[in-house]
Amino acid sequence: MGYRAPMLALRFHRTARGSSPVEDHIESLGVAERTHVLAALADIQEAGIAGSGVTTRQIEGKLWEIKVSAQRVFYVVVTGPTMVLLHAYKKQGQKAPRKEIDTARRRMKEALDE
Repeated sequence: MGYRAPMLALRFHRTARGSSPVEDHIESLGVAERTHVLAALADIQEAGIAGSGVTTRQIEGKLWEIKVSAQRVFYVVVTGPTMVLLHAYKKQGQKAPRKEIDTARRRMKEALDE
């Protein structure tokens, strides 16, 4: 077998100061949970969203959410195809908190304007 290009390129959103909130969130997790989230992201990159077995849900318009145990990662797919990971948080209730969605929506606008 030869080299097979990834189905989807993953890019972490960077703030104006250069930090990556999603990477920071993942780094703050315990080893087991961090490993689980990183494995899910690797599966998405290798097999695409549909082939990864990861659960996703549309939040609104182009804004989507990846569900990995109690962790949620908001994303948008831009040209390329490139998935931009916008925001992550730990789910604690039934619905995504408005604050988390607003943060992801603001970062999505930045990603789409690039």
